Amino acid sequence: MDANQILKSVRVTEKASKQSAELGQYTFEVSSGSTKHNIAAAVEQTFKVTVKRVNIQNYRGKNKRSRTGRPVSGSDFKKAIVTLKAGDKIELV
Repeated sequence: MDANQILKSVRVTEKASKQSAELGQYTFEVSSGSTKHNIAAAVEQTFKVTVKRVNIQNYRGKNKRSRTGRPVSGSDFKKAIVTLKAGDKIELV
């Protein structure tokens, strides 16, 4: 897979901002078929940094109801938390 297909977006939340500032961990939304090795290679290739560790979490879409009362579910997604080598940074602006 190509790096652009693996990394969908950067998740910018309060928790993700705190992790990036204090621990050097960055959170990405990734494609559902990607593995830890694919994600590490894509981050290293895209941002020119050294990846120390990758953690992956799979999320199921939440069940909701539409305006007409029918059950609808949100989309599933996969999240990766990437820890970088000490001293490396990714500029997200």
